[in-house]
Amino acid sequence: MAVVCAEFLDWEVEECSPRGAKREKQLSAPLRRFYSLNRRKSFATFVASKRVGGQEDGRPSWRCCDRVFNRDAAIHEHVARTHASEIQQLAQAECECTLGRVEEEPQHQHQNDRVDVTAWIPDISHVPEEHLGKGPGKVLLYYRYCRVEEPHVICAWQRTLCELLHLTGKVRVATEGINGTIGGTHVATDLYMQAMRSHPLFNMDIEDFKTSNGGPDCFTGLKVGVFKEIVPMGLDPEILSYQLAGVHLEPEEFHKEVEALVSKGDSCDDTILLDCRNFYESKIGQFTRCLAPDIRKFSYFPDYVDQNLELFRDKKVLMYCTGGIRCERGSAYLRSKDVCKEVYQLKGGIHKYLEQFPDGFYRGKLFVFDERYTISSNHDVVSGCSYCGRPWDRYELCTTRFCCQLVLSCPACRSHGHTACCPTCRSKGRDGEPTRREECECTDGRPRIPQDVK
Repeated sequence: MAVVCAEFLDWEVEECSPRGAKREKQLSAPLRRFYSLNRRKSFATFVASKRVGGQEDGRPSWRCCDRVFNRDAAIHEHVARTHASEIQQLAQAECECTLGRVEEEPQHQHQNDRVDVTAWIPDISHVPEEHLGKGPGKVLLYYRYCRVEEPHVICAWQRTLCELLHLTGKVRVATEGINGTIGGTHVATDLYMQAMRSHPLFNMDIEDFKTSNGGPDCFTGLKVGVFKEIVPMGLDPEILSYQLAGVHLEPEEFHKEVEALVSKGDSCDDTILLDCRNFYESKIGQFTRCLAPDIRKFSYFPDYVDQNLELFRDKKVLMYCTGGIRCERGSAYLRSKDVCKEVYQLKGGIHKYLEQFPDGFYRGKLFVFDERYTISSNHDVVSGCSYCGRPWDRYELCTTRFCCQLVLSCPACRSHGHTACCPTCRSKGRDGEPTRREECECTDGRPRIPQDVK
């Protein structure tokens, strides 16, 4: 760890300049992520220190540099442009402090990183190497909530297992369980499921895995790590447990509930079909008559619930997400507010529903977090090109440097150079200026937490 500290202390952060970007790349990837996390925390702390209270309508305001800001987007932009050096100093100080504490920890606290995990690795001596690295395959999506006493041991096992089977993807391990989406050949993914099912801690069944056509090329690499939560909601699992989740409905049961909701039409005012995903997911595919919150991250979901409590009061809520994991704690949070009559969730998520009802009440594409972006079971197109409006639902990354927004741009519009997420981002790309995600026109005008009930 002393080497890491030295690496950080020798680095001068100049993130707003090309030279700074070049020097940032000189850091190791873990240290870049570590600094980025502390920079975000420092930014949030700085903004919070400028808060001065609420307006007459109950919304917060901030005072900085003798100016009053009434929108969070405005104060964020001001701080990013005017106080970048102060945020840099705060982040660097926090990094140095954290690294210093880590250096003082007893060595035995990190010995799990070198644990022997061979007892949990399947025998593949009979499997030809080419069957693991080449050929048709699939993508697995799964999660398991359970008590994990030594997450670093499970992390080490997962990394070894995935590397042995030539798998790519992402695996999150926490004290509350495990969550993964990985791609590989049919042989490799079958061996992976076998290993997961045989591990005594998880007690998984074959039905716990959602599968789709794909393979190792669906991911750019392998990422396995230990986190606070297996799905980032921003709430301590010890405070909000998955054990408080709503009632799980099998796809057949959920289908009947949606069928009843649709049959009643506008006369149904006692049930809400709630999409727990992000706006860019629900934009290209959703259930008929659903409520799809206009949020960019699942970590915004708790605030969305808080600001729209009256919407859920005395209602039966049917929740769904991609594979079911977001509903586990999303429903737990909604139930903790004690305003709903009943809270149900789709077991196995849209993935499992489409296996049984490919032409059911879910129309359009299903967004997935890999290089495919979407998978489909029907031919409906429910979204349109961001430029011309014609039906289109195939995402591409914004072509402006540093921007991570997804773009719906049809072939005709792309042939005319319409490949940026918005006009503002496009002009910045032409000028050669770096753009931040929150500065894009397509997100700046979007309320962080929409209010669906006034």
